[in-house]
Amino acid sequence: MQSVGRTRRSRSPSFRGMAYAETKKKNNYVGKIVLAATLTALCILMLKRSSTFGSPSPFSQRDPGVTHVLVTGGAGYIGSHAALRLLRDSHRVTIVDNLSRGNIGAVRVLQALFPQPGRLQFIYADLGDAKAVNKIFSENAFDAVIHFAAVAYVGESVSDPLKYYHNITANTLTVLEAMAAHGVQTLIYSSTCATYGEPEKMPITEETPQHPINPYGKAKKMSEDIILDFYKKANMAVMILRYFNVIGSDPEGRLGEAPRPELREQGRISGACFDAARGIIPGLKVRGTDYKTQDGTCIRDYIDVTDLVDAHVKALEKAKPGEVGIYNVGTGRGRSVNEFVEACKKATGVDIKVDFLPRRDGDYAEVYSDPRKIKRELNWSAQHTDLQESLQMAWRWQKSHRDGYGTPP
Repeated sequence: MQSVGRTRRSRSPSFRGMAYAETKKKNNYVGKIVLAATLTALCILMLKRSSTFGSPSPFSQRDPGVTHVLVTGGAGYIGSHAALRLLRDSHRVTIVDNLSRGNIGAVRVLQALFPQPGRLQFIYADLGDAKAVNKIFSENAFDAVIHFAAVAYVGESVSDPLKYYHNITANTLTVLEAMAAHGVQTLIYSSTCATYGEPEKMPITEETPQHPINPYGKAKKMSEDIILDFYKKANMAVMILRYFNVIGSDPEGRLGEAPRPELREQGRISGACFDAARGIIPGLKVRGTDYKTQDGTCIRDYIDVTDLVDAHVKALEKAKPGEVGIYNVGTGRGRSVNEFVEACKKATGVDIKVDFLPRRDGDYAEVYSDPRKIKRELNWSAQHTDLQESLQMAWRWQKSHRDGYGTPP
């Protein structure tokens, strides 16, 4: 019994020490909570004294004479150039992009150029998330939507068709539903000449039958059909612009084309030419030399991005409720891939190595536009039609941005 008593007495100081440590730890914890609460209260007090606290966002309200445009895919190549033009024309712009193909660097360029409150905001979101899209529309007073956001590579659409139907067709439906729910009635839709497929007669007019031959063109046509079925019921003002092959960059060198490295194989021929000229890739791959064309290579209509953006501005100005306009946006002149490569060699000053390969699935031999309708109804025509000059403009940006917009965060 004595030994037991001695054992208990020997342990009691240790227990007292533990109790003291626990009390001290608890007091420290309570002190931290009090400190955090005090700091929070001070922050709230300072915010309430701020002149902007509780003020509605300028993007959430309409201002007389100011058109607020939602630009989906506005961090991308064409979308960023369009946002620049809209901002220059004193529009209010909201860019929504998930950055899967776009560049946050392009957005930062725009933010630096237009830092004034209420001019430009960027929202990181995926159009496939209907809840997020609805929230964006509920918190912003949009007057119009220019819907660029889409994956847009023919070859990739053949290898991964479901991505294209989801990203293009399903996401367009989500945007339309949000527009209808929140009373936004003007839509400028970014479509493509790929909806025509491979027509028997050239040039392509807006009445040329649409028989797309790849998932990219099919997904875009499905989106067009959905829009055309819906616009009358919603009294929407709709403009559908069917692009031909886009090249060039901002004439002042502020923006350019910077596809992700992993997508170089799928990208535009201009990007591949520049990569070959810079030595990023060993040479240019020309796919298909046995088409029924003058030199055996594909023929395309190359439209400068500055002209393409101008077409969007004119379409926005002319859009009327309850009416739809469908327009080809091209130069009206076809150029072969061989011609394009020679122009790129001259623009870059590099004798680019060319490898000729078999045809790519989903490609077509010859496509160029008849732009008379858009000239007649929107007073638009391509102004930058010198292929070499457009490529020189883009090449200057490429040389001064060897890493594109830099490493994305």
